[in-house]
Amino acid sequence: MLRMKHIQESYDMKVFTDQGDYFGDIEEAILTQTKVHGWRVRATKNSFLSKVLGSAKGVIVPHQLVKAIGDIMIISKAAVPSYSEEEPAEQTAAAEE
Repeated sequence: MLRMKHIQESYDMKVFTDQGDYFGDIEEAILTQTKVHGWRVRATKNSFLSKVLGSAKGVIVPHQLVKAIGDIMIISKAAVPSYSEEEPAEQTAAAEE
């Protein structure tokens, strides 16, 4: 059976990536006339998002990247901004080859 939720029930919901990283909290839903277009996720203290963004307050996650919504929201790792502490080392190794 399909379990439906009101959008207001999702505010302040915890958001995790499909890899299990705590991403942040839902701050707002972005709506078109007939559907949810995206979710504004607030970077909270100790979240993966706050480490990646630094001083930014959050990001907008397109609804297509949401995998599940229940007591928490699970999003695709593709929603994470493309910053990685390992990237410079990988790029250096690729350049040497």
